[in-house]
Amino acid sequence: MKWLLKRCLTALQPLAAELIILGLVLAIGLAAKISHAGTGATGQQGYGLKIFKVESALYPFVHVYMRTFDQDMNPLVNLNVLNIGVMVEGRAYDPKKRQYLIQSIQNREEAIRSILVLDTNKNMKGPDFEAMIRAAARFIDAKRPQDQVALIALDNSSEGYTVLSNFDREPGILGRRLADLQPRGERTRIYDGLAGAMQLAGGVGAGGSSSSEVDYIVSTSIVVLGSGKDEDSAVNRSDLMTRISSLKIPIPIYSLCFTGKDGKDQRDLQALSKNSFGKYYAIGTAYDTITRSVEDIQNTMQSDYVLTFRSPIPVDGAMHNVKIGVEYPTGSGIMYYDTSMFETIEPPTFPRILEAQQKLDKAIPALKDEELYLRNPFTPVAGASAARKN
Repeated sequence: MKWLLKRCLTALQPLAAELIILGLVLAIGLAAKISHAGTGATGQQGYGLKIFKVESALYPFVHVYMRTFDQDMNPLVNLNVLNIGVMVEGRAYDPKKRQYLIQSIQNREEAIRSILVLDTNKNMKGPDFEAMIRAAARFIDAKRPQDQVALIALDNSSEGYTVLSNFDREPGILGRRLADLQPRGERTRIYDGLAGAMQLAGGVGAGGSSSSEVDYIVSTSIVVLGSGKDEDSAVNRSDLMTRISSLKIPIPIYSLCFTGKDGKDQRDLQALSKNSFGKYYAIGTAYDTITRSVEDIQNTMQSDYVLTFRSPIPVDGAMHNVKIGVEYPTGSGIMYYDTSMFETIEPPTFPRILEAQQKLDKAIPALKDEELYLRNPFTPVAGASAARKN
C-alpha cells in the first residue's frame, strides 16, 4: 500500500508543479490588470456602488436608485449602459437588447431631501457663525426647485436641538428661518442633534406613492455645520455608529467643520461621515472654500443614478434578486456589484401610472421572440448532471 501511495505522489508531482506555475501566471496577470485599472487615465485607485432604494411601482419596469463613489467619495461621472451589468435571478441581461437604461438624478423629477444641522453655540459667535449661515444659505440656493430642506438648530432645549423648519422647498421660507438664528447656545449636543435628524429623515411622508410623482423622495442626507465638538449628548458616538450601520436605506452625513483644531471631536465627526457614505470638510478659517465645499456636496447628492430595467418575470407577488454591476472605466475588466430585491406586483390602473408605463414602454420596448440574457458556454445546463450519471 505504501509503495502505491508513493508512486501516485511521484506521478502527481509534475502536474502539481504545472498547476502552481499556472496559478502564479494567473495571479501575476490579475495583479497587472488591477494595477492597470487603478493607474489608468482616470486615476482611479478603487470605487464602489451602493443600492439604496428599489421601486417596483411601475412594474414590469423597476427603478434601482444607487450611489457610486471613488476612493475620495466623489461620484463616478458619465456612466452609461456600457458601464453597467444587470442580473436578475442570477442571469445577466444582454446590453444589446436595450432592456435597461441609466440616468443621473440631476436630470430627473424625483426629489431629494437634506437636513441642515446648525451649531448655535455662543463660542461660534463672530466670523465662524457668519460663515456657517452663509454656507447654509448657499446650500439652499444651490438645490433644485423640487428638492426639500429641513433645518435643525443645536441649542439649549431639553432635547439639545430644535426643528426650525420641517422639509420645505421654498428658499424664501428657509432663508427667513436662517436669518432669525443667533449663537446663544451653552452647549453643543451634536450627537443628539444627529440622532434627531436621522429620526426626521425616516419619518412619515418620506416619499410619494409612485416614482412618476415630482415629490417622490429618493434619498435623504444630513449636513452638519459647526465646530464638530460634542458636549454631554445623551446619545454617544458608538450609538450613532450602530444606528448608521443598521439602516436599510443609507443617510449620508456631510460635515462642514468651521472651528477648532483637528482633535478627537473632529475625528469622531469625520468617522461618522465616512461610515454613512458621506464626506468631511475641514473648513477652519478658510472661508473662501465654503462655496466649493457646498457645491461639492450638492453635486454628490445630485449625481446618484437611476437604473431602470424591464423585468420578464410574470406578476407573482414575490421578491426576486437583482444584482447591479459597474465597470469603471469602460473596458477595465474590473466590475463591482451590489445586490438588492424587487417585488413583482401589478400596479393599479391609475391614469398617471399608465401614462408613466407607456413612456417607459417606448423607451424600453418589450422583446419579441428574442433571447434576453447573455449565455455563458460554461454555465451548467439543467439535467446535465443526471445525464452524466446515466
